[in-house]
Amino acid sequence: MSNTTQKSLHKSLCEIAVKWLKRAPSAGGPGCAVAMSECKSGVDGEIPDAIGFRRTGYDATDGSVLVEVKTSRADFLADAKKSHRISGGIGSWRYYMAPKGLIDPNDLPMGWGLLQVNERGHVKALAGHATYFKGRHDEYLRQACLWRFLDVDVSREQFLLVRALANTGDPQKVLIMLREANNRAARLTAAVERIAKALGLPQHTSSYEVERTARLLRQRIEHDFNKMSCLTTDIARHG
Repeated sequence: MSNTTQKSLHKSLCEIAVKWLKRAPSAGGPGCAVAMSECKSGVDGEIPDAIGFRRTGYDATDGSVLVEVKTSRADFLADAKKSHRISGGIGSWRYYMAPKGLIDPNDLPMGWGLLQVNERGHVKALAGHATYFKGRHDEYLRQACLWRFLDVDVSREQFLLVRALANTGDPQKVLIMLREANNRAARLTAAVERIAKALGLPQHTSSYEVERTARLLRQRIEHDFNKMSCLTTDIARHG
């Protein structure tokens, strides 16, 4: 495989990894609220191929999920020699992602999971707590605890998140814009409900149904008005 082809494959797998990180557990993903690719975790820290953060606030599955993409056997074997692989590192749960057949589950370092990607870009978990995403919730929680890394470098994760947030612009302005958008949405919802009530529609009728009913009512009124106008004209003409 040429260097250019390998780089292209690596980029494609990173994009697949980010999408997988955001996928809901019921669909075979960890359900991360935030996911990103190739962001620095410090001036001299590791640069994860993909990492996602899950925060629900109520179970043991909250934390960070790291995905390291490998496109060659040599790259996979060399990865074990990195300092942040020997101790510390980021990621509450850690996975290698590779094309089908490149990495065998028996070759994985202790605690690491494996995500296999086929020719069509479909991801299949062969090892790790991801293999329990679609199963019983109690078993999923148990496996999440078993596969979780405890020596996570939280300060580097914080660095990564702060840098990523700063790159999106002014967070306060974004929050203000979101609040204003939510307030406008709430006002529009209330207006739709008032119109629906005035039209005699059931509660929680969608805005589409309200618009459709209002349009039909307007057409009916215009039809009746035109009919009445023709009748009035006819009466005036014939006395």
